[in-house]
Amino acid sequence: MKTQLPVDVVIDTDAFNEIDDQFAISYLLSHRESLNTVALYAAPFLNSNSTSPADGMEKSYKELAHILTLAGREDLIPFSYRGSDTYLTDENTPVISDAARDLAARAMNYSAERPLIVLAIAAITDVASAILINPTIADRIHVIWLGGHAHSFCHTKEFNMYQDIAAARVVMRLAGKFTQIPCEGVAHALMVSKPELETFFIGKNHLADYLANNTIRAADSYAAGKDWTRVLWDISSVACALDILRGEEHFSKMRRIATFLPTYDGLYEETPIDKPMNYVYHLARDAVFFDLIEKLTKPVG
Repeated sequence: MKTQLPVDVVIDTDAFNEIDDQFAISYLLSHRESLNTVALYAAPFLNSNSTSPADGMEKSYKELAHILTLAGREDLIPFSYRGSDTYLTDENTPVISDAARDLAARAMNYSAERPLIVLAIAAITDVASAILINPTIADRIHVIWLGGHAHSFCHTKEFNMYQDIAAARVVMRLAGKFTQIPCEGVAHALMVSKPELETFFIGKNHLADYLANNTIRAADSYAAGKDWTRVLWDISSVACALDILRGEEHFSKMRRIATFLPTYDGLYEETPIDKPMNYVYHLARDAVFFDLIEKLTKPVG
């Protein structure tokens, strides 16, 4: 069913984790006529780019300002918030942060009929914490999350999900509207190569240059002279949001299923809970990339 556009959106992102978050943020900002970004949240992460979840969150917070400046959207910097500095210790106790507080308050301005869209492309701690702080918002948000792997995959030890399984279980159980975009088995289709980045992005504008060169630099560092592709996982969230709101299947295909919660040992529970959700099972790679290129290579400003 088509929704009256534009709709308000917040994004929760570990923006310094790797190279795809920056693409997703930029892609979201480029669709201003459909998706009105009202806040950005820096999520925690821990990998080789950070020394702790708190350090990952702080680096992500700074990266948000960098992307917003390159995109000519400095007006949104005051609406960027630091998120959690750690993960949930259990399924009942929120991690208090500026991001969680903002979402817990901001979502009260919306309704089940016209919810606030929450694009989550990281460990979902901030969103879970907001719901635990203010359970009333659960029916006022639509969470679209890139997390976990496809149900057909051998496990679900995916970076976003496995960092904080407690948070994933909270959001999947309580969020009134929830859409899951699996990584392996679905979003893995969104691969880009060095020649494509050089051909379509470099030289178009400062933002496109940064996105392409950042990706090339990171990929060249581990490819050791070999050809490579990188998956831009996170752009799937924007593409799926557009399809949902426009009532289309241009970028994605999804179906309504019962919700299978993740387990703490890296699987899904065998018995679903009594709650439906949207499950994305296909992404049209070329359609997404044609739109991404068109949107991100225009003059910025």
